[in-house]
Amino acid sequence: MSNRKFKKVQELEPAKSHQKLSPFSEIEQLFENFFPGHWMTPRGLELTNWPNFQLPSSMQSPKVDVINRDNEVIVRAEMPGFNKDEIKLSLTENSVTISGERKTEEKEEEGEYHRCEISQSSFSRTVGLPSYVDSQASKAKFKDGMLELTLPKTEKTKRIDLKID
Repeated sequence: MSNRKFKKVQELEPAKSHQKLSPFSEIEQLFENFFPGHWMTPRGLELTNWPNFQLPSSMQSPKVDVINRDNEVIVRAEMPGFNKDEIKLSLTENSVTISGERKTEEKEEEGEYHRCEISQSSFSRTVGLPSYVDSQASKAKFKDGMLELTLPKTEKTKRIDLKID
């Protein structure tokens, strides 16, 4: 027999179970470790409440209601802060496109102090209609930030640009 002496082997703790991550989660975790905070978040857009995340109002499309009546379709859109000159409507036989663009410029001058801020926002939203409408007989009204289109039902029609009264 040999006189070999054996050292006591250090006991190891059992491995901790790790949750299996998808490849995308692994990459995101790597970036999160390297760039703490919200590394993919543009400035000013905090995503801490992701399920309820909304774009700033300057980047949102208007909320739209479509009401299907017997002889007409009514489309209402919330357009707060817009003037009727900043809104464009385009109509087809079975859809309406509402678009808008707003530009503002603020200037402030006091002695040697000069400040100028320019902002621009735009949107475009196309809404499908439940039936064909007569684009020639359609009407649009705009009052207190609310746009209302009255679209009489008919057979197929061609696309036209609609002016706001």
